[in-house]
Amino acid sequence: MDALAGLLDGPRARAAFLLRCVLDPPWSLRIRDEAPLSIVSVVRGDAWVTFDGAAPVCLHPGDVAVMRGPDHYTVADDPGTAPQIVIHPGQRCTTPDGDDLHDEMDLGVRTWGTSADGESVMLTGTYQVNGEISDRLLRALPTLVVLRAGDWDSPLVGLLGSEIVRDEQGQSAVLDRLLDLLLIAVLRAWFSRPEAEAPAWYQAQTDPVVGRALRMLHNNPAHPWTVASLAARSGLSRAALARRFADLVGEPPMSYLTSWRLALAADLLLEPDATVAAVARQVGYGSAFALSTAFKRVHGVSPQEHRKRSAGGSSGAAGLPGSAGSAGSAGSAGSAGSAGLSAGQEVVADPAPPAEDQDAAERGTHRGGQRGGDRLGALASAAAGDVDDQHRREDDDEARDEDETRAHRLAAQAPVLSQIT
Repeated sequence: MDALAGLLDGPRARAAFLLRCVLDPPWSLRIRDEAPLSIVSVVRGDAWVTFDGAAPVCLHPGDVAVMRGPDHYTVADDPGTAPQIVIHPGQRCTTPDGDDLHDEMDLGVRTWGTSADGESVMLTGTYQVNGEISDRLLRALPTLVVLRAGDWDSPLVGLLGSEIVRDEQGQSAVLDRLLDLLLIAVLRAWFSRPEAEAPAWYQAQTDPVVGRALRMLHNNPAHPWTVASLAARSGLSRAALARRFADLVGEPPMSYLTSWRLALAADLLLEPDATVAAVARQVGYGSAFALSTAFKRVHGVSPQEHRKRSAGGSSGAAGLPGSAGSAGSAGSAGSAGSAGLSAGQEVVADPAPPAEDQDAAERGTHRGGQRGGDRLGALASAAAGDVDDQHRREDDDEARDEDETRAHRLAAQAPVLSQIT
């Protein structure tokens, strides 16, 4: 798995919000749903996308646009058309005055608008992105990505258009995967363009040494990597690899590995049946406590709190008829709301893991007088020692890398300095 594949693996739709919009001009939608990522493809007619403070961009039939939230924007038949409909978080639909339009514009299976044979037709898909993997990807994107119909060739839009209106068993899973495929295809095409200003981690893939090191980290994040072991497999010295990696990626190898492990953990923790201990093993931490300590240091919340926040943020009021959790029949507009990575999932309390994993991981303390408390305290202390040793080793590696990099740069500057003096 390369770095792009790893990041694109982050946005996995689960009961995503998909909708076919059919409208007659004049029409204007004010999008305030604050969804982190949305995809729009124009099937018929034109659509103008205008982010606040930016110039309008016209989408023609066959064009695909990716909107990165949470900024508000307007989609209309003409930039001058005043908003008539407002889309709120949870895909709640109202007039600008706040009057509910929940049922009035329902046209059937995942179809919504003003007229069944309207002049303008768009397909929309919305992710409620959770997890640091997706955040990394979002940071690499501009607010609006547009691929013109003539700039790429993919059957995915047509396939999505035919599947979005079908009402069959398992259809939500089919649509989820199609939306994922469309997003991956669009972003891959976008990053390959010179004007995309691809991020450092993407450009580094073309380097024969650093690209290989990145693939090793992504393929096996649980391995006890060190700069020395990476260098040995890459055919360079520690210092040379550390310097080259930092120059191309923008951070030392061990720092990148730590952030990648925690990004994976943030995504894996959203699985309903995943325990902190199991996720810790998957991403290379020796215990649940070690992962929890590192996770809270970086994210500011414990793994449990991260899971609860993500689950709580994915539910919403009944909204448009393409909302998650239903086959999308005409009468099923009441649904899970803004859907995406975790919308439509049942919110399930964590299964009770062993006390040494759960209590030590999440609290690191024990209740006075409770039977077995001394054992928990000892386990927490031992786990804390393990994670401290791990971080010390990583810090030592990074410090050596930085020292060697500074020494290399000073050596390179020495001839110039001698001439000046």
